[in-house]
Amino acid sequence: MDSLTHIALGACIGEAFFEKGFGKKAIGWGALAQSIPDIDFVAGTWLSSSQNLLAHRGITHSLLFAVLVVPLFAWLANTIHKPHRIHLKKWLLFFAAEVLLHLLLDGFNNYGVGWLEPFSQQRFSFNSLYVADPFFSAAPGIACLVLMLLNKHHPLRTLCWRLGVLLPFIYLCYCVYNKVQIDKEVKQIFARQQIPQQRYFTTPAPFQNWLWYTVAATDSGYYAGYRSVFDTQPTMHLQFFARNQHLLAPVIHTAEVQQLTRFSQQYYTVEQWHDTLVFNDLRFGQVLGWQNPTAPFAFHYYLQHPLANKLVVQRGRFAKWDKQALLFFIKKIKGN
Repeated sequence: MDSLTHIALGACIGEAFFEKGFGKKAIGWGALAQSIPDIDFVAGTWLSSSQNLLAHRGITHSLLFAVLVVPLFAWLANTIHKPHRIHLKKWLLFFAAEVLLHLLLDGFNNYGVGWLEPFSQQRFSFNSLYVADPFFSAAPGIACLVLMLLNKHHPLRTLCWRLGVLLPFIYLCYCVYNKVQIDKEVKQIFARQQIPQQRYFTTPAPFQNWLWYTVAATDSGYYAGYRSVFDTQPTMHLQFFARNQHLLAPVIHTAEVQQLTRFSQQYYTVEQWHDTLVFNDLRFGQVLGWQNPTAPFAFHYYLQHPLANKLVVQRGRFAKWDKQALLFFIKKIKGN
């Protein structure tokens, strides 16, 4: 999830744990505790772009990190607030709930989380929730703002944190339901349209959970397309993209390509753009792909120009968005 959502949700959970008179201190500790795993952002100051892609949501999002950091912060909070009536066990439970929830929620996005690092390089992702979904974030965001304004003994504080915690998780359950339904439909479509896929994934298109992006892998490339939960036709348009593995031959053994391949979870294509090779990670979708099936991929990494890749994940996400594109997006969500 995005950092603001983690902060807001963490603040609501902090209020839930320490609602009896602890006031804004509970909000502050909640926001901090929910943000601890994202300390990995500092790695970007010394790592290369390809290394940083794997560092993010890597070791600081692992279960080992949680085991180490939870008692440390519990001891720190317990020491800072002495004398108080909060038992150390409650601090431990609070930080464990916040940190583990952060790790779990990030697993619902498509980036991938290294829960088992450093013992395993496997990345986990449920691909059920877009990384910045306002329908998930609105309730905790509003609840957090209200909690900051209310007196610490105000009777509405309990209602605020309950809405800020329960509503996003009800929405999350709805997202998982949509995921199950979409997966069922696209597998039937693959079979009906004779798409010889070895593996596939589905993930929400930006900012919502009704339009889904799907990619099916074959020996030579990938079929990509979009489907709404409101679509009724038993078919969908699938655009083929060649993997072009041969283009990587001159650089296949470089650390940079090895890192990118691992990060992409083997969902990638390679293209020649003028004087450079471009590595596309298909998991992040296309630039307005629901409007133009042949659109370029949002994540494109310049192999011969590494310094141009500082914002590689964010670079193409919102390119070319305008009023017309938004209206087409809404139309696509409504289904055929």
